[in-house]
Amino acid sequence: MLSNKILIRFIAALLFFLFPLTVSAGDPVAVGTWKTAQTIQPFFYNRFLPATMKTQIFSFTNPADQKTALLAGSLDMCGTTLAHAIYSASAGQPIVIVASLCNKCSALVVKKDGPIKSEADLKGKTIGYVPGTMHEILLRETLIRNGISPEKDVKLIRVDFFDMGTALAGGNIDAFLSGEPFPTLAVKKGYGRILSYPYYGDSVGTINAGMIVRRKSIEKNPEKVAALVLAHARATDFLSGHPADWLSRAAEFGTPIEVLEAAAPNMELAWKMDSTYIEQAKTLGRRMQALGIIDKQPDYDRLFDLSFVRQARETLK
Repeated sequence: MLSNKILIRFIAALLFFLFPLTVSAGDPVAVGTWKTAQTIQPFFYNRFLPATMKTQIFSFTNPADQKTALLAGSLDMCGTTLAHAIYSASAGQPIVIVASLCNKCSALVVKKDGPIKSEADLKGKTIGYVPGTMHEILLRETLIRNGISPEKDVKLIRVDFFDMGTALAGGNIDAFLSGEPFPTLAVKKGYGRILSYPYYGDSVGTINAGMIVRRKSIEKNPEKVAALVLAHARATDFLSGHPADWLSRAAEFGTPIEVLEAAAPNMELAWKMDSTYIEQAKTLGRRMQALGIIDKQPDYDRLFDLSFVRQARETLK
């Protein structure tokens, strides 16, 4: 039997495919993102778009559902993790990354007064994670780096981001690797402790998520994509330069402002991409293949399109 959450997601995805939205020139541009501080930029796009162009923002709880809606034609642009983008492109899905979205944001959390004092102590423990995310890659890399087999030495169980704190506090899991604000929230509520910030070494850096469109959108309406990327760049720069505006708006999503302020050093809004960024993504892809998450590497020349970021750079000079 499918769980209620899985069934709901299946029905939602089916509806997206059966009844995709048809967007005319006068309709709002549909953009998908998460309601988190590190993925907030789309909520500010309308401030920076031409007067003749407006967006309608749809919020999701995971990268896969956003991508499904995008491919069905229900979204014009959306966010997704780089890990999921690589996974999708390796399967031949026609998505293109046109801008970065955020960097950093992850942390490995354990019970505050529990027995886990180092990453090596994770052996034999039950760990919550969300499959198909950057957090999964970080978790598996952390375990392997400490000589722990993800398949044999720990129990990895799927736990939605919003349920991880409850699962840890209730003793259903011993640790979780998640994005902000959930690690900081666990600390602030008194039941969690951040064990580490398990980012990769310099070969991958802290890359996390990006904004994607369908390849058809670039071919048929590059002007729309360019306008969205420019709005994304301007929103990112504005929020990065005005942290009070950024965090006060993010607090409207339900996380207390004091938690967001504590989490802010572990969150980085982004839009720029360059050749180094792509090399880091390629390294991530190779690690994903080594972990058995993908069978083959995608065509990175088709997965990334830097032209819109370059246009935005020139405009913002």
